[in-house]
Amino acid sequence: MTRKRWLILAGLIILIGAGAGARFWFNRQDVPAVTVEALRARDLEAIVSASGKIQPKRQVNVSANTMGRVTRLSVEEGQRVRAGQFLLEIDPRSLEGQLQRGEASVAGARSSLQQARTNVEQARTNVDLARQNLKRQEELWKGGLTTREALERAQNELAVRESDVKAREQEVQTREEQIKQEQAGLATTRYNLSQVIISSPMDGIVTRRNIEQGENVMVGTMNNAGTVLLTIADMSVIEAEVEVDETDIPNVTLGQEAKVTIDAVPDRTFRGRVTEIGNSPIQATGTQTTQQATNFKVVITLEEEVPDVRPGFTCTADITTATRKNVVSVPIQALAVREMLFDDKGTLVHEPPPVRPRRGFGAPNVEPTVAAPPEPPPGHTRKESEGVFVLRDMRAVFVPIKVGIAGERYFEVLNGVAAGDRVVTGPVASVRQMADGETVKIAEPPARAPAPAP
Repeated sequence: MTRKRWLILAGLIILIGAGAGARFWFNRQDVPAVTVEALRARDLEAIVSASGKIQPKRQVNVSANTMGRVTRLSVEEGQRVRAGQFLLEIDPRSLEGQLQRGEASVAGARSSLQQARTNVEQARTNVDLARQNLKRQEELWKGGLTTREALERAQNELAVRESDVKAREQEVQTREEQIKQEQAGLATTRYNLSQVIISSPMDGIVTRRNIEQGENVMVGTMNNAGTVLLTIADMSVIEAEVEVDETDIPNVTLGQEAKVTIDAVPDRTFRGRVTEIGNSPIQATGTQTTQQATNFKVVITLEEEVPDVRPGFTCTADITTATRKNVVSVPIQALAVREMLFDDKGTLVHEPPPVRPRRGFGAPNVEPTVAAPPEPPPGHTRKESEGVFVLRDMRAVFVPIKVGIAGERYFEVLNGVAAGDRVVTGPVASVRQMADGETVKIAEPPARAPAPAP
């Protein structure tokens, strides 16, 4: 053979070998690389997080009981006050005039009562005179010395005088009731006059002042709210009012510990306890066109002093609803749900894993169609089961587990796996698509960057 033919033959052999190698490469079965983690015992805490506002335990809105113009105002917003301290005064001149009119009305009613009592005495005297006149007429009538007309006139006169006495006595009762009415009005005026000076109802801080000296104060009615002059808050006991989702409310109970962070006080966490749980959902304000989440109010009383705290600060509370000490736990990302086969005794039956699709030489890279699982044998059933993939002889074996409380990154395991078992934790796509009994390989840990030279 010539050299040229040898070169052609060598080229053909190389091409045939390359094609066979490529076919072997593209037809090989992919083995997914996964990350695993060995289970161990750890302490877990179930946390319910919610946001809300900081509020004092006791807060009073100070309103006025009388109308008028504010003539004196002695406090500023943010000022600390004590119980009984003078806050402001409303112009008393109108009420002082009413007080004088009321006193005059009471005096006039007493004078009228005295006059009515005098009239009663006069009417009783007239009755005595009429009774004496009738007695004389009767004696004369017996002696035949008077007429029938004179006797009847004396009888009628006595009846009229007696009726006049009853009328005068009734007038006395009317005057007495009138005095009580005037005295009640006078007492109301005196009370209103005492309310023009408003004092602090408790020790606290003036957190809001809605009035200025010289402004007029309005009194609330049935359909119109009155003017809230001041808001005084007792900041010695601070509460966090948070909104908890309805799905978490069954796990929240009184006395549970909580950690509260306040946006205005960074880098600090304050301890507290749940002291109140709302029984009715929080009503949304305004007209809502979309469906809103149902939340309940939960009150957490802080057990630590908060520096420079003000009502309305935004806060976040982490309520510890359950704790577990030294329990086996699995990573949250390792948990998966699969439709598994169980026999008539409820024992899991491991089926052969499906064959992974091969890469066809020159075929387009498309997602394969997943075939429906075969019909279960007689007495067997398929049902969804929650579990993890445990690494056994480089195979990912699905093991059903029962979980307890959920921590921040781990679930408590009640049964199914034990400490030391290695479970598949990622990647997420591999855990989602993995089949029971599938062959896997452990992914190489990422190479660490070299340390900088000193």
